[in-house]
Amino acid sequence: MNLLIMLLMTLITTAALITLNLMTTKTSPDQEKLSPYECGFDPLGSARLPLSIRFFMVAILFLLFDLEVAILLPLTWSIHTINPMKTITCTITVFLLLLIGLSYEWLQGGLEWAE
Repeated sequence: MNLLIMLLMTLITTAALITLNLMTTKTSPDQEKLSPYECGFDPLGSARLPLSIRFFMVAILFLLFDLEVAILLPLTWSIHTINPMKTITCTITVFLLLLIGLSYEWLQGGLEWAE
């Protein structure tokens, strides 16, 4: 019953705040506000320029090596587990796979910005 009351109070509060916001805001659209570019200059070219695949490769590599921190954190607590060698072995295996992947990308030239 308490959950139903809380849900009802939440819905009433949300509806009241949305209604109050819609009633008190002043909208006066003009040509500048309706334009797709708000930075003050007219677009010179297409806004749909394709990004280089190298940008995505570097972003994915950054995410992979950023996730290494998540792998390193449990290592400090692995000493207190029943089988700490299993945890350390799995972690070293993941690090070796990441190192092999990084060296492969490096040797293939996937990290070079200029061609």
